[in-house]
Amino acid sequence: MSRLLVFDSGIGGLSVVREIRRTMPGAEIIYVADDAGFPYGDWEEPALTEHVVGIVGGLIRIVSPVAVVIACNTASTLVLEPLRAAHPQVPFVGTVPAIKPAAAETRSGLVSVLGTFGTMQREYTRALIQEFAGNCHVRLVGSANLAPLAEAYMREEPVDDAAVWAEIEPAFVERDRVRTDVVVLACTHYPFLVGRFARLAPWPVVWIDPAAAIARRVAAVAGTDAVLAAGNVRGRAYLTSAKPWPGPVVALLDQLGLQAGVLPRAAKERA
Repeated sequence: MSRLLVFDSGIGGLSVVREIRRTMPGAEIIYVADDAGFPYGDWEEPALTEHVVGIVGGLIRIVSPVAVVIACNTASTLVLEPLRAAHPQVPFVGTVPAIKPAAAETRSGLVSVLGTFGTMQREYTRALIQEFAGNCHVRLVGSANLAPLAEAYMREEPVDDAAVWAEIEPAFVERDRVRTDVVVLACTHYPFLVGRFARLAPWPVVWIDPAAAIARRVAAVAGTDAVLAAGNVRGRAYLTSAKPWPGPVVALLDQLGLQAGVLPRAAKERA
């Protein structure tokens, strides 16, 4: 069975699941949202690393996946190395800020990166900028509110335009008669709000969502059998809090071939 484990701090990682489903329609996807620990941007690095490595390790023992996707930028910048060391037999695919494609795409040389404060503060992010975007002016825009706003939007709760604009406004820079022309979505929650972002933006920009590239990487590490597996395979989705999934999100899960479930006790104990 071509079983994939996709792990995120919340429900935003479903943007990655959506692309994986398009690329690998026959994969059995197990999606785990750590809503009990959400949002990860508020955690200290050592505590978050221990927390995620412990939960994912327990899930690997239960699920036995052919590959694991960490569908969270904040976690990926910290936990990929320790997870690979602890589970050398399992391929891991992370989600990190798409600095390289942004640098290739920009014409103005002004690039902004939208993410959590945790992702923006990581040395990993700054190293990507130094390696791939040395000729660009890259503005890092950290937000504590955008991921919760995206979750509220996905639950079909009211989301005020002014609240969204307050978070994305710093991403729009104008200097020396040129403007920001590329914005990186460095949180998997944000693609669900990109329509709102585009409507509120003071000028058109390219919004870079790395989900499709992540899906291609997952297909590469999972192997030919996983890619060619027959479609219409139902997966499952779990919340670490064991709370019920919100109705609108259950509908999205169904569209993605996932059935809402209750996390196995062994995994909950790790959470």
